[in-house]
Amino acid sequence: MQITALEIQKRNKERVNVYLDGEYAFSLNVMKAATLRKGQQLTESEIAALQGEDSVGQAVDSAARFLAFRPRSTAEVRRNLLDKGMPDVAIDKAIERLGQMGYLDDHAFAKFWVENRQNFKPLSQRALRYELRQKGVVDDIINETLGSLEDEKAAYHAAQLQARRLRNSTPKTFRTKVGAFLQRRGFSHHIAHDVINQLIEEIRTQDETYFDETQIEE
Repeated sequence: MQITALEIQKRNKERVNVYLDGEYAFSLNVMKAATLRKGQQLTESEIAALQGEDSVGQAVDSAARFLAFRPRSTAEVRRNLLDKGMPDVAIDKAIERLGQMGYLDDHAFAKFWVENRQNFKPLSQRALRYELRQKGVVDDIINETLGSLEDEKAAYHAAQLQARRLRNSTPKTFRTKVGAFLQRRGFSHHIAHDVINQLIEEIRTQDETYFDETQIEE
């Protein structure tokens, strides 16, 4: 078949419509279309190769936009591309290309996710493991990433953040609310109990007026 026209799309200047034998056939990225010329003959296999490569390029571009907001796991990127109707073959090749380029790395993603949680929303290992599995990270990577974490330290950090909101509470209210908060974060009752005791003692040592002792504690 012969290329009879190459026209830049009006709504997307990065895409070029390719016409074969006088009829619209498919579109390509403008850079790929620049390698073609009017009057050029294309075989069916050449057309299939052009379309296949273009699909991969579109998948890579779409994934790059998805990754621009924050790091993602490989499974997240795959699900996003599937939701957009990308062909499986194009998705596989796009993910392989993104991995080679350093944009997809589940080890780096898991490390980012855990560090972000530790800094802004401390969770237990159990809760982190659940979240990473939901993101499609395999157990070997999860185990490696969580191996050095200690729930006691994470629970203490989380309790410190919550304590700032309970400055005028009684010790009983403090225990109840911080305990419930820590258990929602996935920490065991035993760890929550020990951390709360430690924190109350530290607070009393630093500031005896921290709790409102005018309230009667049962």
